[in-house]
Amino acid sequence: MTAPAAVTLAGWVAGLTHDDLPGPVAEAARDHLADAVGCAVAGIRRAAADPALTVARGLGGPPEARLFTGERLSAVAAAFGNAVAVHALDFDDTHAGGLVHASAVTVPVALAVGEQTGARGSEMITALVAGLEVVCRLGAAAPHAFHARGLHATAICGPVAAAVTAGKLLGLDAATLTSAIGIAASGASGLLEFLHSPAATKQLHPGTAVANGIMAARLAAAGASGPAGALDGAYGLFRALAGRDPDAGVLTGGLGERWETTRIEIKPYPACRLTHASIDAAGEFTGSAPAALTVTLHPDAVPIVAGPEKRRPRSAYEAKFSVYWCVAAMIVDGWVDLDTFTDLDRPDVLGLAARITVLTADPGVVAADAPGIVEADGRVSRVERSTGGGAHTKAAANLGPGFRSVREATGPVALLDAVEGCLT
Repeated sequence: MTAPAAVTLAGWVAGLTHDDLPGPVAEAARDHLADAVGCAVAGIRRAAADPALTVARGLGGPPEARLFTGERLSAVAAAFGNAVAVHALDFDDTHAGGLVHASAVTVPVALAVGEQTGARGSEMITALVAGLEVVCRLGAAAPHAFHARGLHATAICGPVAAAVTAGKLLGLDAATLTSAIGIAASGASGLLEFLHSPAATKQLHPGTAVANGIMAARLAAAGASGPAGALDGAYGLFRALAGRDPDAGVLTGGLGERWETTRIEIKPYPACRLTHASIDAAGEFTGSAPAALTVTLHPDAVPIVAGPEKRRPRSAYEAKFSVYWCVAAMIVDGWVDLDTFTDLDRPDVLGLAARITVLTADPGVVAADAPGIVEADGRVSRVERSTGGGAHTKAAANLGPGFRSVREATGPVALLDAVEGCLT
């Protein structure tokens, strides 16, 4: 009889060592750690995470770990605030197959629990890779299934990945990790209703996910039990929230052989990943003023980035989920960066956005891997898929002179010291 997925994942995580990590996997984990920290620093500088940081400070607790801004709090509170900071600008990495923000729900846990436990750098990276692998596999085992039911895949898969990351650093054995997974999965939640409003609840989802995950690991360590079928059981995460069974081969196949960590993409644009290929394709029309243009999207992308309310975004975050705004800005300005979303009353961008028609075509791949196709003035620009950005380039830009000290830090304490230096 096949073991429940939670048992298989927990057994693999419990036995994982730093020596098991191929060089490219460990290197990719460091890239994503630096990228996440760089995104957080940028978010803090732009005050995008202020509400979460205020709440984290208010939670207080024993001085186990630090916010990126330096205050010592409980590991749960620090990870909560830092996770929201990582995701606040929607500039953090994405795994295309699972459409999950992998580092936002793992890096803050690795740093907070790593500082709490006095972990070495190798232990932090091992726990981080364990969490990255789990969150990517969870999302990719039922591609777009959570989103189709109005649920944010990062918020659904994130608590389990956070529990695995925390549990690894706490030294939990396989049986206890299985319970931690079961407890975390039972608390998974996160609605996509923000897509139909200017609200920014999506920014908070990684924060609640990591807090849930760390608590689940601690509860399991204290003797609380969680069901082994919490992922693929009759009332487990996938059947209850995705309405289907997971692809077992994707979820648990090839553990230690197929590494999803190397497939996580660094974002080149601070906007929803589903707009990126279209932004790239729109670059061919930079500087022009088409009378009309069409953008072709994967059908799964349309409800997320092309709803009727997206033509005139009501908030910066809503603009990041508007293919109309993002494509128009690329054509008008020749780039899409953090400043693209500061002024939403620009007549030139709004006028062009109003002239965009969205078409749909299913290329037989997941939405995040679909080509970008933009047509205007009798010309067609096609980009097979967004190529992603460079971790070093983006992190260095966000972190400034402190990039090297962050990238080369040998453990969570040294890394958090480096982050404080970037913010002072």
